[in-house]
Amino acid sequence: MREKVEQALEKIRGYLQYEGGDVELVDVEDGVVKVRLKGMCSACPMAMITLKDGIERILKEEVPEVKSVEQVF
Repeated sequence: MREKVEQALEKIRGYLQYEGGDVELVDVEDGVVKVRLKGMCSACPMAMITLKDGIERILKEEVPEVKSVEQVF
């Protein structure tokens, strides 16, 4: 499952990097994906929206086993 999540994150990375940010996969456990937002994304006031409405939504579409996405600081 980790490999599938990593592949799905690659599709998202381009958008985040265009905005000066990035996302790093920290862990995948029991369907919960833990990520670290980097660069501009880490300090952005819209980070939770990016995390839930962007990253989590896309990961759930690409990898149905994903239950949720959590941010690690």
